Amino acid sequence: MDKIKIEKNTVQGTLIIPLYGRKMCSEKFPDLYKDNSAKELCERLDYDFSEIEKKSNSFLYEFGALEAAMRQLDIISEIKDYLKKHTKATIVNLGCGLDETGKACDNGLCQIVNVDFPDIIEIRKKIIPNRDSEINISCNLKDYSWMKHVDNSKGVIFFAAGVFHYFKIEEVKSLILELAKRYKGGCLIFDSVGELGVKLLMKTTLKNMGISGIDGLFYLNNPLKEINWSNEIKVSSKPYMLGYYNMRSPNIFFSHRLLANICDNFLKMAINRIDFK
Repeated sequence: MDKIKIEKNTVQGTLIIPLYGRKMCSEKFPDLYKDNSAKELCERLDYDFSEIEKKSNSFLYEFGALEAAMRQLDIISEIKDYLKKHTKATIVNLGCGLDETGKACDNGLCQIVNVDFPDIIEIRKKIIPNRDSEINISCNLKDYSWMKHVDNSKGVIFFAAGVFHYFKIEEVKSLILELAKRYKGGCLIFDSVGELGVKLLMKTTLKNMGISGIDGLFYLNNPLKEINWSNEIKVSSKPYMLGYYNMRSPNIFFSHRLLANICDNFLKMAINRIDFK
C-alpha cells in the first residue's frame, strides 16, 4: 500500500507527536500501555522519523512517550466511567488526528464520531478503516455545523486530547457553553496544562518536531475555578500523570515518577471533566 506523505512544519505534522509517543511507550513500557495500531500507523506514513529515532532513548523522549500514553489511559478511564450509565452513548473525538480512542472504549453499542480538519480526515480515511457505527466529519471545531451530526438521544461524551492548547480561551469557553446548551446530560473530557506548561510545550516538544509558527494560547492554572463558567456545567479535575494510574512498570524509574510529580504539581498538567446538567 502507498504511504501517506506528511510534511514537516505543518498542522498535519502535529499528528506525529502523540502517535509516535504512543508507539514509543508501547515498545518501552508494555506492562503499562499497549497500542498495537500506533506502530502500524507510523509505518503507513511517509515521514522522516530519523531525528526522533536518534533521540528516542533519551530520558526526556522516554518521558514524552509516557506522557502521551498516560493522557490516553486517563481519557479512556473517564469515557468508560461515563459509559457505565450510558451504555449506548455517542463517543465524539474532537480533533481526532490519527487517534483511535473511540474504538478502544467502544462496548459494541456506541456510535463513534471523529471530527477534524478536512486534510486530516482525508489522511485518516486512507489508513484507518471505520467501523459500521463510526463516522468522520471534516470540519473546523470552531465551526459548530459539525454538531448537527452528533446524536444525544442515548448520551454523548466528547473528548479532546492535546487540542485546546492551540485555542484562545474565549474559543474554548464558547465551545463548552455551546455543548452545554445542546447536550444536556453529556460530558466533555480534555487535558490542560498551566501557563508555564504551555510555554514549555511550544519551546520544546514542537521545536524538537521541527514545527514552528503554532502558538499555544489556552492554559489553566486552576481548572476548578477558571472554567466554572456556568451553572449548567459541573467541573472536576485530576492530575494528568499520577492522578489515575500509579505508573508502575518494571522499566519506569524513580526519575520518571519524580518528573511526573513535577508535571502534575508545577506544570499543572490535568485531565478535566465537564458534565452538562
